[in-house]
Amino acid sequence: MESVLLPGRTQAIKHPCSSFSSLTCRNNVRFLASVPCSTRRRPVFRNEMGLRFSKAKIASGWQRIISKVRERYMVKPGNVFGHSVEESLVEEKVTPMLGTDVPFKYSPGMAFPLGASEAENGINFAIFSRHASCVTLCLSNFGREKSQEICDDMVEIALDPQKNKTGDVWHICVEGLSGSGILYGYRIDGPQEREQGHCFDNSIVLLDPYAKLVSGRKWFGDVANKMSKFLGTYDFESVPFDWGPDYKLPNIPETDLVIYEMNVRAFTADESSGLDPEVRGSYLGVIERIPHLLELGINAVELLPVFEFNELEFQRYPNPRDHMINTWGYSTLNFFAPMSRYASAGGGPLVASHEFKQMVKALHNAGIEVILDVVYNHTNEVNDPHPYTTSFRGIDNKVYYMLDLDNGAKYLNFSGCGNTLNCNHPVVMELILDSLRHWVNEYHVDGFRFDLASILCRGTDGSPLNSPPLIKAIAKDAVLSRCKIIAEPWDCGGLYLVGNFPNWDRWAEWNGKYRDDIRRFMKGDCGMKGTFATRISGSADLYQVNKRKPQHSINFVIAHDGFTLYDLVSYNFKHNDANGERGKDGCNDNFSWNCGVEGETDDVDVIGLRSRQMKNFHLALMISQGTPMMLMGDEYGHTRYGNNNSYGHDTSINHFQWKQLEERRGSHFRFFCEMIKFRHKHPMLRRDRFLAKSDVTWHEDNWSNHESKFLAFTLHDDQFGGDIYLAFNAHDYYVKAAVPSPPHKKRWHRVVDTNLESPKDFVPEGVPFSNTSYNIASYSAVLLEAKP
Repeated sequence: MESVLLPGRTQAIKHPCSSFSSLTCRNNVRFLASVPCSTRRRPVFRNEMGLRFSKAKIASGWQRIISKVRERYMVKPGNVFGHSVEESLVEEKVTPMLGTDVPFKYSPGMAFPLGASEAENGINFAIFSRHASCVTLCLSNFGREKSQEICDDMVEIALDPQKNKTGDVWHICVEGLSGSGILYGYRIDGPQEREQGHCFDNSIVLLDPYAKLVSGRKWFGDVANKMSKFLGTYDFESVPFDWGPDYKLPNIPETDLVIYEMNVRAFTADESSGLDPEVRGSYLGVIERIPHLLELGINAVELLPVFEFNELEFQRYPNPRDHMINTWGYSTLNFFAPMSRYASAGGGPLVASHEFKQMVKALHNAGIEVILDVVYNHTNEVNDPHPYTTSFRGIDNKVYYMLDLDNGAKYLNFSGCGNTLNCNHPVVMELILDSLRHWVNEYHVDGFRFDLASILCRGTDGSPLNSPPLIKAIAKDAVLSRCKIIAEPWDCGGLYLVGNFPNWDRWAEWNGKYRDDIRRFMKGDCGMKGTFATRISGSADLYQVNKRKPQHSINFVIAHDGFTLYDLVSYNFKHNDANGERGKDGCNDNFSWNCGVEGETDDVDVIGLRSRQMKNFHLALMISQGTPMMLMGDEYGHTRYGNNNSYGHDTSINHFQWKQLEERRGSHFRFFCEMIKFRHKHPMLRRDRFLAKSDVTWHEDNWSNHESKFLAFTLHDDQFGGDIYLAFNAHDYYVKAAVPSPPHKKRWHRVVDTNLESPKDFVPEGVPFSNTSYNIASYSAVLLEAKP
């Protein structure tokens, strides 16, 4: 092999993971075009330390590398992956680079913690890859202070498997790096047999799964930069966030929760929000609209995914969905970093992290808990036909994903998104637990809703597990012990676990049967009366087992995926043509009823019926035993015009319409607010035990009547005698219902009649009622309260 001349060097360079081909000259600097195990390795500059440079002229940037590394703490090694790890910090020879006089030192570093961490003598980098043969650390953004802009002056340090690997963890400690703002990633090579499950490609700079911050494009939906790359970054220089001397966690009992499912961006992105354009659609935007949440009366927000995701992923190549912008975020790039483009004014990852904490603090100070919708069932990396390799696939595909090893190692697709995360593999399980703890410790969140959580109950081969290790670990984890943990208990592979989700008496569930059964009764389906009674009573048939409680049923009629409440009563069919899939996407079984006309109409009778139905649904939700959840926008009647899968529209289809809220403040919105307040005021509607016979009287002696669509009952308040009488009429005619006698020394007061116009439809103090019967209109409901 010929010698290669670099400035100040006459020695030939040999990298332990490479063989070399012919010499190449560029910019008067001779370098080796290397040919690794894969033929995809790109030409690089390299010196005898294993440093590689993607540009010849970067010397000026090196003058700004060194910043003072403050003395903090030495991170202690651990054995998370079952390997005994000892600290190894052997200093290497100081070598000037490319003719500069700036020293650059590195040492083997530590295997734990994973990710980037501050060590006593530099920044430590550690990444897991069991099957890799070569790992190269890539560093960028030198001397650019805290811009977090991905730039071209990338330096690459090849890790020596003899010195920089412990067990399955590759690691290195680099001295002289800034404590904030450096961008980093990895090139990883290894076996090329795809049929054995490997997807190594060292032409790609990969995102560290344990990166606590992620840098990409600055502005949400910036199509001019739709091909932006995503790299990890860190911040060890900023002062700790000030949570304030009087700050405390809300710690709201599950029985008292009223959950509001919402999207951070969509909440204030619309011009009608009245916010500064640089604040719209941001974490700070949520803070600005906390008064609305307080007026509505909810006390917990469930945020659609806020982990870093690429909203322009559909635009990577021509396809029927390449006009879409992913606004829901169910396509995770990284499980530790807050979505950077939810920062105000394009502030980037550090600003996003700070403003996320500001948002949590402000919500907590308002008495509102923060629950995150988390997606640990799949990632953004899709599948083999259209791979989007950004991290896990290129790091160790065979570990991170469920594969059918008997069928060419194809991805098992229980998520419906092309891949399935291998959740119960010990390494992946530890990643998920570390991520959850990070969000609790660093960001003070109060709970998690796990998307397609049945996937978390599958083994590494995809088969269902009776006692899934991950589910148990989450339930038993000390850090997570104060958190609400909520499962979406199904997946796209048919594992439907509503009422049977492994729970250890901790897990709550999205009650999909509640949603379906309430919808069917309200629209007038036959044979639903008994099931309706069971659902509003807390679904004891599903949850009255072991130590489970009614609050383990998350009751909902509407969620982000599916029709909005307005669309549920306005459309019989989905209208998803705008999604680019010829209407094939989205659920077909919506149990909706358009009240006589499909879509928008001027028919006052249809409009009135739809209004009654929306109030009926909300009334049923708020008087049901269990934990109620409503969707952002339903408080004013938001429409998506029949689109029941609007994940890809960064428009008014998803954006909260603040002008419409103002137009309906005195009617629809008022009813929703008052009904939530009524629930908060009446403990009998949120018991921590299932109803006993003494708690309720059913005014029904014909449960077997398949044609009956009327249900009346009285909830008893043994402590104060403030009984509540409720009647729901899903017939298309009036029902004259007998009203029972009120408790001793009490009289009935009409609080709710959904057939009446506002403000008579809800009278908080109640209207005295002394008749022995009540004529209940078709498709309407009444609520009477016993008072002195």
